[in-house]
Order: sequence, then structure tokens, then C-alpha cells
Amino acid sequence: MFVAHRRESDGAVQPLEEHLQGVGRLAAASAAKLNLACAGELLGRLHDLGKYSNDFQNYLASATGMIDQDADDFVDANRLRGKIDHSTAGAQFIWRALAEAGQHGRIVGQILALCVASHHSGLIDCLGTNGEDNFARRIGKTEASTHHDEVVARLHPVIAVRVNELIRQSSMVDDVLDAIRAIAAVEHGAGSLITLSFKVGLLARMLFSGLIDGDRVDTADFEKPRAARLRHRGDYPAWDTLIDRLEARLGAFDNSSAIDALRLQISDHCRAAADRDRGCFTLTVPTGGGKTLASLRFALHHAKKHGLDRVIYVIPFTSIIDQNADVVREIMESPDSGVASGSIVLEHHSNLTPDEQTWRAKILSENWDAPIVFTTSVQVLEALFGGGTRSARRMHQLAKSIIIFDEVQTIPVRCAHMFNNAVNFLVEHCGSSVVLCTATQPLLNKVSRDKGAARFSLHSEICRTRSNCSICSSELKSWCKSVQADGPMPMWPV
Repeated sequence: MFVAHRRESDGAVQPLEEHLQGVGRLAAASAAKLNLACAGELLGRLHDLGKYSNDFQNYLASATGMIDQDADDFVDANRLRGKIDHSTAGAQFIWRALAEAGQHGRIVGQILALCVASHHSGLIDCLGTNGEDNFARRIGKTEASTHHDEVVARLHPVIAVRVNELIRQSSMVDDVLDAIRAIAAVEHGAGSLITLSFKVGLLARMLFSGLIDGDRVDTADFEKPRAARLRHRGDYPAWDTLIDRLEARLGAFDNSSAIDALRLQISDHCRAAADRDRGCFTLTVPTGGGKTLASLRFALHHAKKHGLDRVIYVIPFTSIIDQNADVVREIMESPDSGVASGSIVLEHHSNLTPDEQTWRAKILSENWDAPIVFTTSVQVLEALFGGGTRSARRMHQLAKSIIIFDEVQTIPVRCAHMFNNAVNFLVEHCGSSVVLCTATQPLLNKVSRDKGAARFSLHSEICRTRSNCSICSSELKSWCKSVQADGPMPMWPV
């Protein structure tokens, strides 16, 4: 039996074919959000192909005590740690198989092979700053380094049959090409070659994200079965349930004052706008206008209408994220709701102390496995653009989600074009909706189109009445100025 992992607690081993099939299922589910399930499955089934080699099996057995130190095949595991290449063989297999299909096969083959080759290091730069073709160098590694022929001959028959089915299916290549064509069709009229290339890179990173998250989850679930039971795995309360809790709370508010009536009006605008098609929206509300609960109302109803997976609040300042999350948690996880604390609202940011973050929350934060997530701009930018694998594994959770960027004007100017391109990609190609929420809306749709301008939906502003937006009335503006002069903003509603 070929081994993928050995559990330290009891010495149990995970068969390699079991791990490959498990990651294949998880990566396929993530990629399915982009209609690329077959590509995701292929990545999962081949990512650890190199572990079939004698060199790796001896290393693993020596490192975990499965081989006696006096045995002939015992090796110095400490010396070999990180030096046995088990990721390139799968990349070579994909590249060689798909390159035979011509130019289209080579395009798809490079994207998929790149994901497999990078699943431990983070996405490699295909072209180095010195002009060196790093992808060709990696794919061209010798048999002595990658053991390609050796491991292909040992591939479990069940895995081999399914891999060959996927490789031969023209639909797998066509699906990836269709995703690229869809990007090209949009950028041809509204972008440039720069934005086209950038978004193809985001497409590759999205597949990569699903692969590494599937790998980490399957491995962790084997190594810590008790912790595995804490995962939601996308099994969340129905949106109707969460909507009912929010509507009940909103209905209990006292709206007798003029300001409270305006807040209610803002909330009602958000409810009405939730029935619109998916897109990129703006919610321009002065401080104190109740935009947190109003935007949540929009998000929950919009998620239900379009079958979205989660709501992600992105807040720039850790000083206010706790307050906003606590308000939403008190509504969604109230004592009479019958749900455990942290099962619906997840916080993920650097300000959480060990006492504040439960063991379940730590596990769920690894890949944002919750229906409502509060996180920071830094965490989202890291998921979209950061190096390595830790943050990148969360990127696929941004697909089929509604993402609310609070105080969006704080996005760094030097990140504006990258941010716009990512927002456009998530909305136009990943089935998501985005809300840009602030009192001072930046002109992200007016920057250079060639480098990436945000593409707002038709009638993008959520909060409108007749000819004017009532929230910009002199009455509310005067109130905002007065409470800001008097001290901190009132807590109700956030």
C-alpha cells in the first residue's frame, strides 16, 4: 500500500489513492462554482502523484517511524525534508497529455500544470524577472528528480481510469477555454490586453485555491478526526431562517424619530434592491445611517434570490469589526435561536485573542466556512493576491458570494486597479455580487479603463428615492454633524 499520511496520535495511515480521490472531490466542488468541476477533479487526483515514488515512500516511512533505523531502505528524513519533489510529476503528466491536443490543449495544460506544480510553494512565476521561462524549466525536470515514469506506472487503477477519462473528455478543455473566452469577450469591449491577462491569472488562482484548500482539508480531517466534525462543509441554515431573524429584529426597532424613519427608509431601499440581478452595487450612506444592518438585509435577500453561498463583510479597521460582528451575531445567534455561538457569524482578523476565538472558529477561519463572515481588507487582498498558500486557499470562497466592502474609500490607491479587476472578475465570472459601501464613494469606475476600472451595474446605487436620495437630506446631514461633534456615534443601529 502506498501511503499519503501517517497520523501521529495512533499511527493510522491514509492510503494515497484515498487522499487523491478525496481531494479530487473537494477541488471539483470548488471549481464547479466556475463550471470547471472536471478540471478541479483532475487537479485533485494528480496533485500528489509523485508520492508513489520509492524515494518519497521511504522518506515518509523513515520520518514517521514505520521503518526501523537498521533497515536497508531507511533514510535520513531530516536531511531530505523538503528535498523530494512530489508535485512536479503530476504537473508533467497533465502538461504532456494536454500538449498533444495542440495550442488549445497547451493553454489549458499550462494553467492546470501550474496549479499542481505550485500546490506547496504558492503559484510560481512562470516568467522570471531575468526573462527565464520558469514554467518550462519546472516541467522539463528530469526523471531522476520527478520519478514521472515510475509513479505513473504505480498509479492506482481506479485513479488511472478516471484520470484518463478526464483527459480524453474534450469538455474539460473546452470548459476552461470557454472561461477564458468569456473573459476575453468582456475585456475586448471594456478592458484591454492587460486586464485580460490579469483575469486569466485570477482564473488560474481560483482553481489553485480550490486545489490547496481541498488538499489541506482532506489532510487535516484525516490527521484530526475530532476537529473534522467541527466543519460546516457548506451546510448552513437556510437563508429564510436568517432573514426571519433579521426582519424580526428590524421590526422591533422604534422608528418614531425623524432620523430613525430615515434609517428605516434606507433599510427598505436595500430590501427592494435585493431583487435586482447580480452585479456591482454602491451603497452611499452617511455615517450613522444604519448601513451595516441595511446592507445585511440586502445581502440576505439577494443571496436567497440568487442561491449564493455566503455573505462576506470586508472592513478596513479592526477597531470597528468587533462592534459590527457583535451586532449581527446577537441577532443571528441569540439565545432563543437554538444555535451555538460562532456557528453562523465568523470573525477572521488579527485582533482576535486566543480567549476570544474558539477552536471551531480557528478551523472555520482557515477557509471561511460560514454563512456570514466578517474579515478585513488585508485578509481579502491577501486571498486575492498574496503569495504562498495560506491565504490563497480562501479565494475560492469569494465565488458565489455577496461581498460587502465597508468604507471602500480606504482601499489603497496603489491597489485600485488590481482591486477593480478582482471585483469585476468575481461579479462577471464567479457568480458573485459586490457592494461598495461608504459615505464618500470613490470614483473607482472612473479610473483608467485600460488598467482596470470598476464596472458598476445599471442603476448601481442601492439607496434612491424619486429624484433625490433622501439620505442626503439637510436634516440627516445636520444630525450627522451634530452627533460627530458631541462624541462617538450611537450604537443603534450600526
